[in-house]
Amino acid sequence: MRQPEGFVVKGQEHKVCKLIRSLYGLKQAPKQWHQKFDEVVLSNGFILNNSDKCVYSKFDDNGNGVMICLYVDDML
Repeated sequence: MRQPEGFVVKGQEHKVCKLIRSLYGLKQAPKQWHQKFDEVVLSNGFILNNSDKCVYSKFDDNGNGVMICLYVDDML
């Protein structure tokens, strides 16, 4: 999280703020949520669709598959 405008102390411009509440409601929250979701899903063997970056798929050796579709913060 970047320091709020007007909060930077001279000589300490590169320090960061320690959060005392969740990121919910902050403008960085959706991006960080999607990055974490992407990391977890891809580490579990899902493949990201090249045409739509909100669609993940995973297939077993028999051709059975699972698809996850994201819309904002909902999963289908």
